Amino acid sequence: MRYSIYLVCTLAFAANASAQQIVQSEEHTFRVETFATGLDVPWGLAFLPDGRLLVTEREGRLRIVGTDGAVSPPIDGVPKVLAKGQGGLMDVTLHPQYAETGWIYLSYSDPLPGPLGGMLSYTAISRGRLQDEELVDVEVIHRVPDQFYTRHSHHYGSRIVFDREGYLYHAIGDRGQRPLAQNVKLPNGKIHRLHDNGGVPSDNPFVGGNGAIASIWSYGHRNPQGMAMHPETNQLWAAEHGPKGGDELNLVQRGLNYGWPAITYGINYDGTPITDQTHADGMEQPQTYWVPSIAVCGIDFYTGELFGNWQNDLLVTSLRFNRLHRLRLAGTEVIHDEVAYQGESRMRDVQTGPDGAIYLAMEDPGRILRLVPAE
Repeated sequence: MRYSIYLVCTLAFAANASAQQIVQSEEHTFRVETFATGLDVPWGLAFLPDGRLLVTEREGRLRIVGTDGAVSPPIDGVPKVLAKGQGGLMDVTLHPQYAETGWIYLSYSDPLPGPLGGMLSYTAISRGRLQDEELVDVEVIHRVPDQFYTRHSHHYGSRIVFDREGYLYHAIGDRGQRPLAQNVKLPNGKIHRLHDNGGVPSDNPFVGGNGAIASIWSYGHRNPQGMAMHPETNQLWAAEHGPKGGDELNLVQRGLNYGWPAITYGINYDGTPITDQTHADGMEQPQTYWVPSIAVCGIDFYTGELFGNWQNDLLVTSLRFNRLHRLRLAGTEVIHDEVAYQGESRMRDVQTGPDGAIYLAMEDPGRILRLVPAE
């Protein structure tokens, strides 16, 4: 049963507003610690094998946070970005065989000088290897042709994930051009599937399809800013910003159409309708949606040992309400949504650490929080 999430979820109780809160959630009592500070709009998180944490900052900096919370100077060699609007340096992830390859993947708003002045941009993916305090062997593995670059500085999408077979998935939003999300000859509003070097797998659904873009895996997306692979089923889940209302959680499958903007549970920001349709033949329904919007961002399936009752639950961050949601699944159905933690600022990303703790990227002030059991 799919269902919408209205703001009736149980809010966890925070005992105080100090650097270490004690929070009573439904199934765990935990402590909220300030792990690292002094960051400027931290966007993406990825743990290195030695326990250090890679953090992207929207303005274009990549930093390493030590296991003691010490923040490094910016890493050299990061691609240039257009840090404007919703753009900048966005996600970071490691190659699944990082110990052998050393590849680190970054998504960002790639700048391009416009023909009439000013800057255009589009979402791009690069990879490089960390050597001392520098990113080396940097190469662009996915960049759309110049003709698709635009002055719009929003709806970049940006998340990057690998499945267990080593395929790379990354999201590109509609770039503020709604109808393009339904056109498989255009990259906007799509989730793309690639080999780890940027090549296109031959079994992608639109390979050889009358001018369709071969890297497309799914389409009809507005602005997916959260993606995660289920640790047991290897299924791709994506959290997607709606307009005013209608944020979605989707189970993303090969070649399917997720409806934007032909169907939506949201409306325009001025209150006018986008469409009167919430269902249509050939278009997928979300596994759940939120009205009003919570401004969904990074997501992660919990796979650590510290929060035993949360095993394989989906953690979802909220930019608008500064919350960490915990969703429980039964197969592919969302059967429960708890606001497990009510923060004090925008929550951009969430990752399970190698220590089993939960790490949150927070804005204003930019910092990393760590959740650990209080028992």
